[in-house]
Amino acid sequence: HGLPNLFLMHFSTVDYVIFVLLLVASAGIGLYYAFSGGRQRTTQEFLLADRSMSCLPVSLSLLATFQSAVAILGAPSEIYTHGTQYWFLGCSYFLGLLIPAHIFIPVFYRLHLSSTYQYLELRFSKSVRICGTVTFIFQMVIYMGVVLYAPALALNAVTGFDLWGAVLAMGLVCTLYTALGGLKAVIWTDVFQTIVMFAGQLAVIIVGTHQAGGIAEVWKKAQNGSRISGLDLNPDPLERHTFWTLGVGGVFLMLALYGVNQAQVQRYLSSRTEKVAIMSCYAVFPCQQIVLTMGCLMGLVMYARYGEESPLDKGYVKSNDQMVLYFVMDVLQDLPGLPGLFVACLFSGALSTISSAFNSLATVTMEDLIKPHVAPMTEARATLLSKMLALGYGLVCLAMAYIASLMGSVLQAALSIFGMVGGPLLGLFCLGMFFPWANSTGALVGLVSGLVMAFWIGIGSFLSRMSASALPVMNTTITPDVGNMTTALMTTLITSKPRCKFLRKQFSRNSCFKMLYYFRPSKNQFV
Repeated sequence: HGLPNLFLMHFSTVDYVIFVLLLVASAGIGLYYAFSGGRQRTTQEFLLADRSMSCLPVSLSLLATFQSAVAILGAPSEIYTHGTQYWFLGCSYFLGLLIPAHIFIPVFYRLHLSSTYQYLELRFSKSVRICGTVTFIFQMVIYMGVVLYAPALALNAVTGFDLWGAVLAMGLVCTLYTALGGLKAVIWTDVFQTIVMFAGQLAVIIVGTHQAGGIAEVWKKAQNGSRISGLDLNPDPLERHTFWTLGVGGVFLMLALYGVNQAQVQRYLSSRTEKVAIMSCYAVFPCQQIVLTMGCLMGLVMYARYGEESPLDKGYVKSNDQMVLYFVMDVLQDLPGLPGLFVACLFSGALSTISSAFNSLATVTMEDLIKPHVAPMTEARATLLSKMLALGYGLVCLAMAYIASLMGSVLQAALSIFGMVGGPLLGLFCLGMFFPWANSTGALVGLVSGLVMAFWIGIGSFLSRMSASALPVMNTTITPDVGNMTTALMTTLITSKPRCKFLRKQFSRNSCFKMLYYFRPSKNQFV
């Protein structure tokens, strides 16, 4: 793996036992709900948990659904590399959860929907509903494969943990409990996995802070290294992170996730009452702030340990996402069991995301693509078909993980697709709710043009980064940098000779580039 042997042998028997216990407990919860209560005999119970869930499990499930392993690995390395500016994303959470609680939830709940896309047919037409559903399926199928594969690859690179063993164990256990236990099992496993996620991150922060000499020392080192960022009100959209891109732009991210995404709306709809659904949305706010703060703290503790001498610069790891795992193994190496707890935390993030994906995909396929186009079927048959769909999407997820393994550096683009599709779908629902004069033709044209625009910017910026210069791209795991230096900014910097030192500092921290370039005066460019 190109890493020192020291860092490939950290996993003890205790660590493997903890990892296996996570999978066994998750499967156990699924089996419990498969054989208790109504035994998942109706689509209402299988897809919507009989609309009987209380506030606490729903709110923790809402939190866990998009707190994937990708985010657990991405946030600390972002803070380590670029400072705490990313924390200002937390400012967007207030509006980003207040608007869904008082606008989207009442609309969806009072219409007694099973799928959010039923709203699009009621408001526009059947064709808009089908287009929305197909777009969502495309978004989630690509996303779930990468979310499963990326952390397994990072773990394999740093610890030698068996790659396909981890992917298959996770995929099959997740498919099992989702297909057997329905939404109730998904929500309660999310609760368990959220607790594991908190415990894993907390263990690393406490041990790392203690080893660094206390929280005051961590803060002092971060300040000396210019990692503590103030409020940046620069309106330049090309700036990497500012209050406007995070605090204001983040609101739209939150609306796309917590307002109209089927995986989240399904949890609101499973609540006992509309009031419980709104309260669970409110409860996500402090939890999200805690998650963000923990990510920031882990990044600062990493900086206190390594300073500017990052494991990436020294060649111990090959990408940012591996850096967090390297740090965890480094900090916890003498404490058997704790590396296993963090790995369980990491895979809890992946499990909670993909189980929600399976369940929401089964729901929209059943409600939007099958039920309206086939003869009425018995409840037992419809439930069996829903279970088969959940099972089928589980196998599709494993196939997507395999495809992700062949993608190499295109992994970043696959993750970006989630954001590219989320925006236009949010726009479609907002058009229906806020513009009474809009019709179905306008909705379809808006959705298609929104998707074309988003893909043009997203894929275009990715391709231009790939071929921006003669800098060789390393074919390693690339979980999403929580933001990227834009091509425009790179071009501006590269054409100026006095910026050589600044460039070296920037590129040495970027997982995609090796420092194999020099300045060619005749052409005024770096090669």
